[in-house]
Amino acid sequence: MSENQLEIRDLHACIVDGEAILHGVDLTVPKGEVHALMGPNGSGKSTLAKIVAGDPSYEVMQGDILVDGASILELEPDERARAGLYLAFQYPVEVPGVSIANFLRLALNARRPEGDEVGVMEFYQKLQRAVAALDWDESIIERNLHEGFSGGEKKRSEILQLLVLGPRYAILDETDSGLDVDALKTVAQGVNAARGRDFGALLITHYQRLLNYIVPDRVHIMAGGRVIRSGPKELAIELDERGYDWIREAVGA
Repeated sequence: MSENQLEIRDLHACIVDGEAILHGVDLTVPKGEVHALMGPNGSGKSTLAKIVAGDPSYEVMQGDILVDGASILELEPDERARAGLYLAFQYPVEVPGVSIANFLRLALNARRPEGDEVGVMEFYQKLQRAVAALDWDESIIERNLHEGFSGGEKKRSEILQLLVLGPRYAILDETDSGLDVDALKTVAQGVNAARGRDFGALLITHYQRLLNYIVPDRVHIMAGGRVIRSGPKELAIELDERGYDWIREAVGA
């Protein structure tokens, strides 16, 4: 089973030359499943996402991160992407002068073996299918990456990238933040289109409303820099009704 999952083992981490933020995170996302990671502000959710992706602002003090059984701790962010990881940012950045189409073709080829570039027709067919899955006009692919995009368009663009790149595992960091209901449904539609036996995802969110449209296989609750409880999808509904205090009290977090 370890060869078919993203596994975080007893992860302790801190800001470089700073305070500890993660205090022993254990979390496993098997291929074929979508898990939700919930928790209050400051619990370490976004930090965990950045560390898995290889953000150099953080230092791992203990533990390991494995993709399909192989440690990625010594890999650079681009190497982690080639190993099959994808991070959808909470605040996507603008890239002036680079169209979505050109960016995605370069990114897709960077993930492939040298000399095995994707053909032009194959690429545009893949891109067109992804655009259609998000109910987007094809003219969007000629716009510069995120430049002048609304918050909802940026989040939709992140899911477009997910569909085109086809990673093994995706971490979606608060993809629902700032979205109205229509944009939320569209983003969820894209994530659901990516679901399959060869794909695993971790959805980081504060709110249960996203999980009305992307039904998770499992829910994890984070507080104080560690996962304090895991359970079925109904756990998210209970959190929505009762808040986080009852869980903190139950585990002494």
